[in-house]
Amino acid sequence: MAAENRTRPGPRDRFRAQVQQEVKTAALRQLAEGGPEALSLNAIAKQVGMTGPALYRYFANRDSLLTELVIDAYGDLTSTLARAADGTPQDAVARLTSVVRAYRDWALAEPHRYRLLFRAPLQGYDAQSTSLVEAAQPAMTVVLDVVSALAKPDTAVSQDSGAQFEEWMKRHGIEDVTAAVASRATILWARLHGLASLEIEGNFASMGIDPAPLYEAEVQDFARRIP
Repeated sequence: MAAENRTRPGPRDRFRAQVQQEVKTAALRQLAEGGPEALSLNAIAKQVGMTGPALYRYFANRDSLLTELVIDAYGDLTSTLARAADGTPQDAVARLTSVVRAYRDWALAEPHRYRLLFRAPLQGYDAQSTSLVEAAQPAMTVVLDVVSALAKPDTAVSQDSGAQFEEWMKRHGIEDVTAAVASRATILWARLHGLASLEIEGNFASMGIDPAPLYEAEVQDFARRIP
């Protein structure tokens, strides 16, 4: 019993976690209303009922708060994609379709968080820091798994491209995935990102186009081109 109690967070830890969550919720509202430039720790402090200096006990500065929000968003996106992949029958194209739809749905439901992941939020902010790169990897792992089910194991890739992806996989400890699969998965992500970015910025709406068929066509084209 004593050992179990030592593993449970105490009242102080629970209070700290609660305050941090309240701060992040307020920050997300600011992001949704005005983007990263609107993020103000002093304004957030007032919203959660504390002074500015008190808030710095929970987040050292605006960048540290942004980093927490990015990591949370990557975790949410990863869970969304994983549920889509795991909740679909083992037909490879059906799993790919489900993941693509989940990616789009998440971007549409959370456009401010999507932008936070795939844009540099503020000048001088290191959006490619080690912690953020590591946070992004699990979402890509879901995509790698789905693409692996479509590709033949002996699919070839150019020597230069293959060497780059082999080095990337080595750095992240990715095993049982070929360089060709990593290359194709990256192409898929780039295509989805292009569609999602255009959609959340209203470009398709201004054209009077429903982009849903474009995503479906992308899936079919991608699956057809897998060697």
